[in-house]
This record gives sequence, structure tokens and C-alpha cells, in this order.
Amino acid sequence: MSSVTGIIGGSGFYSVEGSSGPEVTNIVTPYSDKPVPVYRSLVAGKPVAFLPRHGIEHGVPPHRVNYRANVWALRKSGVNAIIAINVVGGIRTGLEPGALVVPDQLIDYTWGRAHTYFDVLEDAGNHVDFTWPYDQGLRQALLDSAHELDIACIDGGVYGCTQGPRLETAAEIQKLRQDGCDIVGMTSMPEAALARELTIPYASIALVVNLAAGLAQDAISFADIAASLDDGIEVIRRLLPGTIAKLP
Repeated sequence: MSSVTGIIGGSGFYSVEGSSGPEVTNIVTPYSDKPVPVYRSLVAGKPVAFLPRHGIEHGVPPHRVNYRANVWALRKSGVNAIIAINVVGGIRTGLEPGALVVPDQLIDYTWGRAHTYFDVLEDAGNHVDFTWPYDQGLRQALLDSAHELDIACIDGGVYGCTQGPRLETAAEIQKLRQDGCDIVGMTSMPEAALARELTIPYASIALVVNLAAGLAQDAISFADIAASLDDGIEVIRRLLPGTIAKLP
């Protein structure tokens, strides 16, 4: 039986271009009153289950995303790996708009999100090991595909996940920088931890669309963000088929 790769689309990424479909399946989960739509197609000859994190029309802000329902729906769709697409701001020097990062660590600054499936502890294994939040094999597939396509892609980085939906203050970004964060976004947590609880390998391809607050001379421009987003998403679309083809 072929493996199924899960793709979670972030801002600007609302569909997967493949050789078939997409066919939508509405997945019922214990974590939502409404079924979760999952879009199935073939990419690189392999089945893919795609889920737009913010909805097809981007109506769900980061702090209101039903992360538990989304990841559960992908598991019910049979996925055995998840590639998440995240739009981020650059904190580390040199991470300019357009840069692609495959992070290897994260720090969670969110609050109030339903962040676990284990509201009742059944055994010690419910305390999942989260030392390395992103799966190394899946990360390497992304990096290898980028290398083969001559796409610049940074290996490693710390993703600081903030609450949103507002952007951060300049002082908050300085705190994140002091904490060791290289990029800042709003959606990698609790998504990554939930995937770990369900033992699904998870990795992120993070697209830098702006310098984080206070790091540029000018105010953050959403017109500039939109331009960086459009260009970067097209690069990610080139990257995904080769990555999926490498998966077992």
C-alpha cells in the first residue's frame, strides 16, 4: 500500500497541484462539531492528503485554528508523514524575505490553545519525547530535494511560535532573539506536538516574508509581504514533488 503524505498549507498555500483530483473528503473527528475537509490527489505519483490550516478562504486566524481536529483528520486519512508550510518573519541576520528555512527546533510562546490529546493520562508514554520536534528524515528529504533543484534552503533554525493574530512588538522580537529564535511565526505549535503525540513524522518548510518587527528601517509593509509570499509559494510548489518522491 502506498504511503500518504500529509500537507498542511499556510498563508497563501490553499491547494496542491498534482496529477489528479483533488477529491475532497469530509473527516469527522472528536474535536470539532464540523467535519474537516481533506483534499486528496496524486503528487509525484504518490497519494497526498492536503489540509489548508486557515481554511480555503483564509478565514481562521492562528489562535483559532482547530489544530487537534486538523491533525486527527490527517491521521484518519492514513498519512504517515506531514509537511507543514509556515510563513514567518526573519529574526536572525541574513534571513531576508524570500529565504526558505527547514527548522530543527522551536520555542512555544502561545497560550490558551488546545495543545494535547492527553487530557487524561493513561500511562507514562503520554508524556511524549519532544526533544527534537521536527523529524530528521523528513527534514533531510526537503533539504535534498532543494539541493537537487538548486533552491537555496537553510538547514536548521529555531522557530519561535507566538500567539497572534497581531504581529510582535520590537521589544518582543528582541526577547525572541535573546532566547535564540531565528524565525517567528504563529502556527507551528501545537501542530508539531500533536503530530508527535500521534507518532506522525512532522517537518516544516518556513518561508520568510518579512524582517521581524524593529529589524528593518521602515514599517512592515503588507504589500511587500504579499509579493514575497507569492514568489516564495511558487518555489515551495517546485520543492514538494521531489520531496514526496523521496519518502518511503
